[in-house]
Amino acid sequence: MVMDVLHVDCGTCRARGPACSDCVISVLLGPMEDEVLLDDQEQAALQVMADSGLLPPLRLVRSVPPVDLEGVAYPAVLP
Repeated sequence: MVMDVLHVDCGTCRARGPACSDCVISVLLGPMEDEVLLDDQEQAALQVMADSGLLPPLRLVRSVPPVDLEGVAYPAVLP
């Protein structure tokens, strides 16, 4: 089974600054210096909590698409 992993890197997020206080990563973990990796189940759980109003959504807006170890670029903007 292949799982998609979401790489959240606050250092490359264009929404960093005022939007951090309304982002699920900052609310749960504080502004991060290193990236956070979220698997499918973690992403789904955060989405359910955001949809129900328990947490703010992920506000990540990448300034540059990250590249995995095989050199494949991930999407620049998350849905």
